[in-house]
Amino acid sequence: MATKDIITEKLRQAFVPQSLRVEDESHRHAGHAGHRPGGETHFRLYIVSEAFRGKSRLERHRLINATLADELAGGVHALAIHAQAPGESS
Repeated sequence: MATKDIITEKLRQAFVPQSLRVEDESHRHAGHAGHRPGGETHFRLYIVSEAFRGKSRLERHRLINATLADELAGGVHALAIHAQAPGESS
C-alpha cells in the first residue's frame, strides 16, 4: 500500500474527519534533504475534524504526529499539517 493511502486510512480511523486531503509533494523536493527516488517522503495534509475542536494548533499537530508515528519514524521526511475543526476558517 502506498504511504499516502496508509496516512489517509490512519487519519480517517483516528479522527473521523469531515474532510481530508493528503497530497504527496515529494516531487517538489527533489535534491533536498530527505528526498528519495520514487517519492513518498514529503506530504501536505488538510483535515477538518470535530476531534480538533477546542484544541490548540500544537495539540492538533501532536495528535496527528502521534497517529502517524510509524510513518514519521520511517520514510516520511516532512509533513505539513493544516488541521481545523468544522466551521473554522483557514
